This record gives sequence, C-alpha cells and structure tokens, in this order.
Amino acid sequence: MTDAAVSASGLVKLFGDRRVVDGVDLLVPAGAIYGVLGPNGAGKTTTLRMLLGIIEPDGGSRSLLGEAHPRDASDRVGYLPEERGLYPAMKAKEAIAFMGALRGLAWATGRRRAVQLLERAGLGHAADTKIRKLSKGMAQLVQLLGSVVHEPDLLVLDEPFSGLDPVNQERLEALILAERDRGATVLFSTHVMAHAERLCDRLAIISGGKRRFEGTVNDARGMLPARVHYTPQRPGAEVAVALPHDARPEGTAGAAGWHFEMPPEGIEQVLVRLIEAGHGIAGLSIERPGLHEAFVQIVGRDALEAAQ
Repeated sequence: MTDAAVSASGLVKLFGDRRVVDGVDLLVPAGAIYGVLGPNGAGKTTTLRMLLGIIEPDGGSRSLLGEAHPRDASDRVGYLPEERGLYPAMKAKEAIAFMGALRGLAWATGRRRAVQLLERAGLGHAADTKIRKLSKGMAQLVQLLGSVVHEPDLLVLDEPFSGLDPVNQERLEALILAERDRGATVLFSTHVMAHAERLCDRLAIISGGKRRFEGTVNDARGMLPARVHYTPQRPGAEVAVALPHDARPEGTAGAAGWHFEMPPEGIEQVLVRLIEAGHGIAGLSIERPGLHEAFVQIVGRDALEAAQ
C-alpha cells in the first residue's frame, strides 16, 4: 500500500476557455480500492481519461504503473468506460475473450478464463448467449469481465454501477473486492456514495474540476460531528437546561427524546448533568454522519444543485 499505482500532479484540461479539470492531484496506493467521487460534470471522466492517456492534459503530470507515458502500461490495465459497447452478434464468452486479445491475451486462454469468470459472477448460463439477447445489466457485467480477463494490475472503472439493478450491483461489488484480493489496484468513479462507503480504502472528492478532499471514508465522515439521540426517564421541558444549546425536542416537551450534535468535549459531561438533575437515561444512541452527508458538506449544496 506504500507504492503508488497511479499518481497525478496538477492535472489541467481545457475545453475551449473552460477548465474542466483544474489542478487535480491524486495518489492511488498499489493494491487499494480508490474512489473518485463527484457530482455530474465534476470532471471525473476527464480525469480518468487523462490518467489512462486517452486524452492528453493541458498541464500537470501523471504516472501509471510506473510509466510516465500511460499507454506504455496499457496491456497491464483493464478499463470499463462510461460509454458501454460490445459487438451484439458475439457470444458472451467470445466477447470477453476478444477484449482480452486486445490486451495481448491468447484466444484459447481468454475463452477458458471467460467461462470461469462468468461462472464466478453467476452468469455461467449466459456463456453461449449472444450479447443482443442479454439484459442491459448482464451485458454490462460481461464487458466488465472483459476488462479483467487478462488479469490486469490496474482496473479503472468509470461509473460502473450506472444502470445496474441491485442484484447486479452486488455482483459488481463482489468482483471489485475479488480483484483487490487478487492483488490488483481498482480505481473507479461514481456519484453514488453507498458503493464508495462500502468499498473504498481511500477516495478523492472532485467538484468544479478541483480536488476538494482526499483521504479515507472515516476521514471524510470525521469532518462532521456525530449526532446524539437521548431519551430521558422523566420527560419534560426542563431537561433542556442540562443539554447542549443546540438540543431539539422530538415530540411535545421532548417526550420522544432529544437530539443534538456531539459536543467537542464528548458526551460524558452531558450525561453527568442529566443524572445529577434526576432526569435519568432511558435511551442513548450516537450516530456518525454517513459519507453522503460528508460529501454534501465538502462539495456544497449549491454545487450539487447546479450539477443536477
């Protein structure tokens, strides 16, 4: 995890006079699952394409698997673009083998691995089915399997969960974890926080072409205070005296409890005051904010509404 599989410094991309990517830095540890998060139009896809050498940056530098020229490492990379595309007349196993052949994998090896990958993904019954007869979600998984059939060192996925039903989303998550366990580095973009929260070892948040955050999921969640829900044994408006100033009642006079942000000094002093005042503790729960809440805080609600 100490070596970088992907690095970028000050990446810039101009489309006309608009800076779609504006000085982005990234450092993706080898063997990690790394998420690039951001609202629609944040610059995620353009950043990934520059990292892969599909398009050239207008400023900055990048390194891919130790190569200053990303295309020199292309046979060691698996890539699922945001725009999906398979030959509809091909059978699923042939489509996977074909994608492997484009990366230098022998046809016989590709066909054998394709059948194995389809079986592991729960799609063994579709090995001889033509792409045109598969559902959209199944075809998308076939294309994903085609991007890993040559056992790449780096797997880059652009919005891989888009358009998948819950069952295929679970299959995709399992495949990503399997690739990480195999030793590959996985770099994917998404605007869906739930997948990033479950999968990512580290992540970057991009908005307006700039990197706004980099760190772990816990680092992001830790930027917001936890929320406390407290239920007294003896409800009443007078309970508020012992609670932090931002405490708000739930129900009449806090009959259903109170909620407030975790004080900077912790919860212990609050509990002492409640007990000494005779209010007692019928219930207490502490909830940390989710990644979605942290994402909104980092990006800003105005930016999210503009992207939508």
